[in-house]
Amino acid sequence: MEIEDIKTQLLMKSVLQHYQLYPDKQARLCCPFHEDKTPSLQVYYKTQTAYCFSSNCSTHGKSMDVIDFIMHKENLTKHEAIEKAVQLIGGHNTGNQAQQLTKQAVLTKMFSYFKNAVHNSKPAQEYLQSRSLDFKQTEVGYNAGQYHHGTRKDEALIKSCIAVGLLQDSGNKSKTGEAAYNVFGKWCVVFGLKDKDGHIAGLYFRSTLNDKESKHFYLKDRAGLYPAYPKPDTKKLILTEAIIDAATLLQIPQISAAYSVLSCYGTNGLTDEHIKAIKGLTDLEEVIFFFDGDQAGTAAVKKYGKSLSELLPNTKITAVQTPEGEDINSLAQGHEAEMLIHLLDERAEQKPKSGQVLFSTEKNDEVVISPATPALDCSNPHQIKFTTATAKYYVQGGLKKELDSLKITLAIENPALPYLKSRLKYDLYNDKDVERNTKEAADKLNLRADLLQTDISLLTDLLEAERDKQVTKSNENPTGAPAYQMNEESKKKCLDFLNKPGLIQNINALIGKAGVTGEETNRIFLYCIASSYKMNDTLHALVQGSSGSGKTHLIIKIAGLMPPEDVTALTRVTESSFYNYGEYELSHTLLCFEDLDGMKEEALLALRELMSREVLTSSTSIKDESGNIRAAVKTVRGPIASLSATTKGEIYEDNMGRAFLIAVDESKAQTQKIIQYQNDKAAGLTDTGKEKDIKAFLQNCIRLLKPYEVINPYANKIQLPDEAHKIRRLNELYQAFVKQVTLLNQYQRNKDDKGRLIAEKEDLKTACDIMFESILLKVDELDGSLRQYFEQVKSYISGKGKDHEFTRIELRQQLKMGKTLQHNYMSKLLSLEYIRQSGGHINRGFHYKITHWDDMSALRARLKEQLASQLQNL
Repeated sequence: MEIEDIKTQLLMKSVLQHYQLYPDKQARLCCPFHEDKTPSLQVYYKTQTAYCFSSNCSTHGKSMDVIDFIMHKENLTKHEAIEKAVQLIGGHNTGNQAQQLTKQAVLTKMFSYFKNAVHNSKPAQEYLQSRSLDFKQTEVGYNAGQYHHGTRKDEALIKSCIAVGLLQDSGNKSKTGEAAYNVFGKWCVVFGLKDKDGHIAGLYFRSTLNDKESKHFYLKDRAGLYPAYPKPDTKKLILTEAIIDAATLLQIPQISAAYSVLSCYGTNGLTDEHIKAIKGLTDLEEVIFFFDGDQAGTAAVKKYGKSLSELLPNTKITAVQTPEGEDINSLAQGHEAEMLIHLLDERAEQKPKSGQVLFSTEKNDEVVISPATPALDCSNPHQIKFTTATAKYYVQGGLKKELDSLKITLAIENPALPYLKSRLKYDLYNDKDVERNTKEAADKLNLRADLLQTDISLLTDLLEAERDKQVTKSNENPTGAPAYQMNEESKKKCLDFLNKPGLIQNINALIGKAGVTGEETNRIFLYCIASSYKMNDTLHALVQGSSGSGKTHLIIKIAGLMPPEDVTALTRVTESSFYNYGEYELSHTLLCFEDLDGMKEEALLALRELMSREVLTSSTSIKDESGNIRAAVKTVRGPIASLSATTKGEIYEDNMGRAFLIAVDESKAQTQKIIQYQNDKAAGLTDTGKEKDIKAFLQNCIRLLKPYEVINPYANKIQLPDEAHKIRRLNELYQAFVKQVTLLNQYQRNKDDKGRLIAEKEDLKTACDIMFESILLKVDELDGSLRQYFEQVKSYISGKGKDHEFTRIELRQQLKMGKTLQHNYMSKLLSLEYIRQSGGHINRGFHYKITHWDDMSALRARLKEQLASQLQNL
């Protein structure tokens, strides 16, 4: 055997495997010719050579072919290495086995050549693109028929290609007088067929010229499977009709990850090699036929279904309902990948009903496949499609989620008369209504009423299943947002932050950097309250302020620091809307009400119940299966956390008792901070990208919090002021807030033997500091915005003397306030007798005097000292 024949037939990969050497993914390995801790030997499969880059190696500077490698590995002479190489090609096997090894080497080398050729061939790339195949993802080659002449001419290679059938002597002479050859599979894309060991055992060619007579063909003595033998642990195996269909499915990660794919070689191409490979799959649970949607494909499934059901009695055999006239690759060209996934999913969900089987051998000993159950096409949720052999059906407007009825608008089309449709409203739970409408549609469309009624009965079952799926999905993920996946790097950063001391202060600093200007105490207070939505004991805040004070802006900013999938912001709430949510749709969500003033009493009542009892129950009427009206109870469950904004806090007495009262800062200093921020942002001086990053970071921190039970060993050591209104509920709110501060610090807190977090003194102090102003508002007779106005009035009047009489216009000019807002404040102060009318005339304006000079600063200092003293004594 000539040396060139040896190099052609013996692959470097085979030599390395003989010596049990296995390169890594970069084709590198530790050199066997010297001590090597890091891979220094590079294998070049394209040239079938190897090279060691280490200067300590005896082979350094030399490129080794297979003979050189054997010579160095076994310390042989050149002649001995050649003899060893011949043995590796033929060994002690029979002539046929040696011939088979030779064929494998040639096919492997040529397929490698064909794969490289794709990168340089625009026609091949354009063809693959037209078939929705990505040559960078798919192992595919291209045969331009140029490898056997010119500068590429290699007599040894020509002989090998003739032997395996890639070249045929045409019997003619070329212009140079040399033999001319016909190229097998010229201008074709090429796919490799592999044996059990993963070696190339055959080649499949598909013409890029779309010549009908030679569209696709196999190399002689076909052997091997595409894309390869299924993995031994395969549980679900998809059989396709054609190789190009299998290649299409392999490009879809959702399919290739969940299924093994194996191509048959046409409708008559389930070979003995296929059967043998399938029988060897000991873990196989299901074989799925995904053949073309034509008569030949259906017949092939019938034929092979019988064979496999008898061969694998414990394996489920199913078939995908491919649309008529379509195949996998044509579907991929005209639709998104979700179409193929949907077809597979529908197959998976179709369970035989009682007495219905997919395969039976009881009729003339032939396989009978019951027609595949038609599937719903829900790609457009507002127009669900359903097609049978009888008619086409369109559910206009989609499905409603009420479980006690199934009313739809149904359009029915006769496929033979596509211009004629029947459009009727159906109550699918009313048999008489269905029967009457079906008869009317059948008469109009010239179809059999009994067949239509059978279809609609099946459609009812499928719509019920689809509705149940939607309801379940809605309960599991009420917002409809995709589940958030946090990467490990982000998770580590958040955990490091949550483990650092002074967490609450650090969070407050980040909130400021996220674009919440000023309001240092209010913003961290609201953040703590908002974050409670994940916990068992949720909190609520009612933010008070005059119109334009920024109260709505504040709660929206804070809500934006929570994971968006758990937040629902509402600008309008109808009277009964809370009762119409799914049972768990509001559970553990944060609700934001941008303006509570517009909410009607019925809606406020529902909100109060969700806040207090964490559940809404309503009695409603439904129609049972017999058409009778009966009572039923609808339930909506919490818990919820909430942030609400209002200008009229005093009218929400019941809600105020259940929530923390927070008054926005309407001082001149806060106004200046906001104006400065607005100006900086307009001037481009604000780093909005950094604000977004901080916002995302804080959202991730919340995602890592878990609901724990909290015990507060100091709970009975703190007494709130007796002057506070509704002291019982205020004390309950305070204890709940201490729990929430502890939960935010959960990565720094100890647990008892029952897994409960233990609150520390620091948590109580932090809670008192943050909610002190809210406690003060509970003590104060005036609400937050009214108190700020009255303090401004007192400050102005005290400078002129306590007996100074003032007018409304005088105060408006001094305080720069609108007439309507001032009127509201003055009316409240008059009714509460903090001021009185002291003179004047309706036409010339009234005069007023302050009658009640309360000292809020003294009260504030006294309450602060009282709480501080208790905290000091813990």
